[in-house]
Amino acid sequence: MKTFEFSIIASGIDPDADDFGDRFVEAGCDDALVAYQKGHIIIDFAREAQSIDEAVASAIDNVRAAGAVVDRIEPDPLVSLADIAARTGLTRAAITNYFKGSRGRNFPAPVAKVTSDSPLWDWADVAHWMASNAKVPVELSVEASVLKEANSAVDAGEVQLAERLKRRAQQAAQALKVA
Repeated sequence: MKTFEFSIIASGIDPDADDFGDRFVEAGCDDALVAYQKGHIIIDFAREAQSIDEAVASAIDNVRAAGAVVDRIEPDPLVSLADIAARTGLTRAAITNYFKGSRGRNFPAPVAKVTSDSPLWDWADVAHWMASNAKVPVELSVEASVLKEANSAVDAGEVQLAERLKRRAQQAAQALKVA
């Protein structure tokens, strides 16, 4: 078993209710810290599971069992160059060189704020590029891909996520074996 750390941002439960925290513990979130900040319920998980897809799917099920609505899963899927450096353990200068093409080719293009001084990238795309270029472990890319898929499923209103996330994890790992 491995411990996976991620957060679920949720809504739909009164944070002033007497049973606010207990609801989450009773629903199976005993491996999480529950807080209410800036109008959002934040459930920070350190979940033990065989895989990231199992960890995320079971956490979403537990949060929903507590009566909350899952809004999204973090870490944030949009990242700056500084975020990329922090998540990969590489220097900001190295990441800048990858982006500019002076160290490596075909670094993913920004997906937001493209014309600004602080563009943002899709973390799953960057993690895939980094893993396929042997800059980070494959597991980092698989985790990013599963979290992106989980957010897509949540946005689409899907309820049963386990099979979808398992399939995405397998596809992400297979794509890097072929690459």
